[in-house]
Amino acid sequence: MNPKPRRQYTEEFKAQAVALADTGRSVTEIARELCMSANLLHGWRQAARRAQGGSEGPRAAGEGDAADDLRALRRELARLRQENDILKKAAVILGTSPRPDSAP
Repeated sequence: MNPKPRRQYTEEFKAQAVALADTGRSVTEIARELCMSANLLHGWRQAARRAQGGSEGPRAAGEGDAADDLRALRRELARLRQENDILKKAAVILGTSPRPDSAP
C-alpha cells in the first residue's frame, strides 16, 4: 500500500489561513472549512507570530468593556474584509464582475 502523498501549501494560502485564524473564529472550525488539520494551522499561526517577533497585533487603548468592544469590532472587521476578498477572487474566477455599489 502506498502512503498518502503530502499536500503542499503555498505561502499565500498559509498567510490567508493564519489571517482567518486571527479574526477570532476557532482554529478548528477554520481548519475544517479548509479541509486540513487543526494542528497544522496552529503550527502556522505560531510560526507567523514568531516571525513577527511575538506581536499579537494592534491593541485597543483603555480598559474595561470599551476596549473589549473595540477588540471585538476589529476582529469582526478583519473577518469581513477577508470574506470580501475571498468573494472578489471567486467572482474573478467565475467570470462575473463584483457589484458596482460595493466599496473597494
